[in-house]
Amino acid sequence: MKSTASHHDSTRVVLDGSPLSIRDVVRVARAVQSAPVLVEIAPAALARVAASRAVVESALAKGDAIYGLNTGFGSLSRVRIEHARACELQRNIIRSHAAGVGEHLPREVSRALMLVLAASLARGVSGVRAETLERIVAFINNHIDPAIPSRGSVGASGDLAPLAHAALVLLGEGDIWHNGRAEPAAWFIRSAGFEPLELQEKEGLALLNGTHLMCAIGAILCHDVRAAFDAALVASAMAMDAAKATDRFLDARLHDWRKQPGQIEVAARLRGLLSGSTILPSHAQNDPRVQDPYSLRCTPQVLGAALDALTYIEGAITRELGAVTDNPLVFANDASRSGGDIVSGGNFHGMPLAIPLDLLAITCAHIAGISERRTYWVVSGADSYLALKPYLATEPGVNSGLMIVQYSAAACVNEIATLSNPASVTNIPTSAGIEDYNSFGSTSALKAMRCVSLLRSVIAIELLVMAEALEAHRPLRSGSGVEKAHAVVRSRVTALQGDRSPAPDIRALEALIAAAAFRA
Repeated sequence: MKSTASHHDSTRVVLDGSPLSIRDVVRVARAVQSAPVLVEIAPAALARVAASRAVVESALAKGDAIYGLNTGFGSLSRVRIEHARACELQRNIIRSHAAGVGEHLPREVSRALMLVLAASLARGVSGVRAETLERIVAFINNHIDPAIPSRGSVGASGDLAPLAHAALVLLGEGDIWHNGRAEPAAWFIRSAGFEPLELQEKEGLALLNGTHLMCAIGAILCHDVRAAFDAALVASAMAMDAAKATDRFLDARLHDWRKQPGQIEVAARLRGLLSGSTILPSHAQNDPRVQDPYSLRCTPQVLGAALDALTYIEGAITRELGAVTDNPLVFANDASRSGGDIVSGGNFHGMPLAIPLDLLAITCAHIAGISERRTYWVVSGADSYLALKPYLATEPGVNSGLMIVQYSAAACVNEIATLSNPASVTNIPTSAGIEDYNSFGSTSALKAMRCVSLLRSVIAIELLVMAEALEAHRPLRSGSGVEKAHAVVRSRVTALQGDRSPAPDIRALEALIAAAAFRA
């Protein structure tokens, strides 16, 4: 479906039926009122929404039993609902399904969820009214952001509980974010000039069915993990010269024969980062070491596999950003024929996202795991040839230097490994057995969020250590790409002059990673 407006306008995102991009989602999710990104609905999208709604109205007039319009839901789908109570049904499904528990999702996730929901409805096959879509967009633009409990979705009939909490706000109920905390929505919404929305047939179900939470988190994570991966690549190049490794294992011929695209790309990027190094030739002759440890020598293979996994994950999320995942779907005939079809299926099932999100946690485990091993190698003084002071301390014994940052990296790696157990492989049936195979993709998404955050910490620690180790090799210098990264580190973190708390330095580097300051 061709876009009628650029999604890359710096001040707006237009919902025209075409797929959102990961960048669109992140820009809207992280937009602040001082620098807003406005969401607009294209006229053509409104026309498709109206045509889809007309099919719903026509079906209701015929009086046929249609799931989601005039029946109960889930295991109650055999219960017929009379027209006089159908609107009450739509309101009740939102109230009853808002059963979430636990801490609230971050506000940026709520905003991303609302955008993904709006984009899905704007594709014109959900059967909602234009007024409902317009209200969601108005709330996004006015920063009326639902406060959504993080747990409650099993990721099969969509993200039911989280989406119900989001939809409650449209009814003038539930909680919203205000002044950094969750507060009752009712007064704030009325004070902003909005009356509670009166839902019509099909609309409550359309708001609740869908993979919008999984997809929203996935889009944000795809953006964030790319920044962390770039930093990990830079940190690994820094480590190679910090540890005086050879660069022979980066020979392009080796990697061409492995045939793995991620590995080939990583090796090439590492060669570029190290280009011009005077450290590499300084130990090219008479180096007693025959081979470097796997954490250095196999970096292209490990990070390359991670890069291939990220490409797959991004593909799955990108496809979902162009999808419609509620149920049933409403297909209007073309202009030459009136009417249309209402088709019930299973597009709400989260497995197409649950597996990639589980894989994202595993990918983080390997990026972080090999990083911690390089950090250990340098700070432990295991390679006596380097003649680095133990723990890079200024006066070992009197000072402990960077001893404990490796402990912190190890703790993070252990937690990531624990979180890498896939959520999608364990099924717990719901809805009296009608929903008998669930994805638990929302759990996969929440675990992956934590993994990406921990990964940033591990890479920040490696950057801290390798920047300090490079200082020990002066006046020799690394490649231009590595030295550029070293300068970025030093823009926030000074070299050690004695013991100090490394925690503020790690936090500063985490912020630089999040801001994509280490793009290789």
